[in-house]
Amino acid sequence: MALARRSLLTLTALAGAATVAGCAKKSTDATAPQGSASGSSGGANLTVFLSGDTNMQELWEKALIPAFVKANPGYSVKVQLDLHGEHDAQTKAKLTAAQSQGKDSGLDLIDAGFVTGLAEAGIMEPISTSNVPNLDGVPADVVTAGKGGGIPYRGSSVLLAYDPAKVTKVPTTLDEVLAWIKANPGQFTYCPPKSGGSGGAWVTTVLDKYLDPTAAEKLRTTYDQEAMKGWSKGFAELKGLGPSIYQKGVYPNGNSQVLELLASGQISMCTVWSDQFISGQKTGLVPDKIKATQISNPSFTGGAAYLGVPKASAKKEHALKLANFVLSSDAQVLIANQIAGFPVIPLEKLPDETQKIFKEAHPDVLRPGYLDKVGNDMSAQWDQLVPGK
Repeated sequence: MALARRSLLTLTALAGAATVAGCAKKSTDATAPQGSASGSSGGANLTVFLSGDTNMQELWEKALIPAFVKANPGYSVKVQLDLHGEHDAQTKAKLTAAQSQGKDSGLDLIDAGFVTGLAEAGIMEPISTSNVPNLDGVPADVVTAGKGGGIPYRGSSVLLAYDPAKVTKVPTTLDEVLAWIKANPGQFTYCPPKSGGSGGAWVTTVLDKYLDPTAAEKLRTTYDQEAMKGWSKGFAELKGLGPSIYQKGVYPNGNSQVLELLASGQISMCTVWSDQFISGQKTGLVPDKIKATQISNPSFTGGAAYLGVPKASAKKEHALKLANFVLSSDAQVLIANQIAGFPVIPLEKLPDETQKIFKEAHPDVLRPGYLDKVGNDMSAQWDQLVPGK
């Protein structure tokens, strides 16, 4: 889906089951009244399961849960963290078994990358505006990508970051970026796709330029080797850029190393994750002078993170209430401030200050990347075809 240019010049203002065989890395209890009976009309004791890093634990425990409990007295919410999703396979098996046996897994709300897969398998409660009213206004394609049971609650996208002192005419389309790289050798780079999503988005976007639109769309949902044959021209373009890349073909390992080159002035332009860029400016790791923008024809890729409520949860009505709260204006502002996550609800539902920060970013439209298996093949082909002399 093509996007209009989205400048982020104003963004500097933002910056496990109970034990799954011992898999959950950390379990804590966010403050709330402890005497509420499960399933009672006045509240419930809920468990939020996180598959991710400690920054997500902090988002829930320090921001979202306290705000929810304050607005909804009688609730107690506990977080269980599986650090880096090391035990995703066991957790998915536990949830699947609970569903097949009609038993409560003890997990009421899931925040994990596997939510959409389990939603497609019928493990997650189907969602709509009837049971999650705040979905109203969330882009339909983002909701659809949740496979019927995934609730989108934050997003991020890859952007073009640049130093305005060196980039006097900012590219607004992919063709203009490619022309700028060739005209300014050594001033642009990206990380290998397998080492970071910002590099993966760059490669995906260049490949999409030469793909038939139908084939490009198919590769987002289907492993289609015939469609992937259309990558040849895109990889030839990327190979041809080699002499114009930083130090005639140096591709740093990971998102952070690329951003560090830009922040230190060694390059003038690169691709970055929106949340990493915004957080970096907030903490001072990225100088205020550095700016970022979205391009078009096509835009860089991005995506949403999804919550899910297991069908087998005995407290799914209460879990849906928590999920709905996360899509409220108050909670979306907390997400933006805490982790620089794009809001998924319409900007007009947010306070003026937040609208001002994101008005040029248009975070309501996120162009998805390839299916994971397709992305793995893309990374392998890049390794074989692009680096080197």
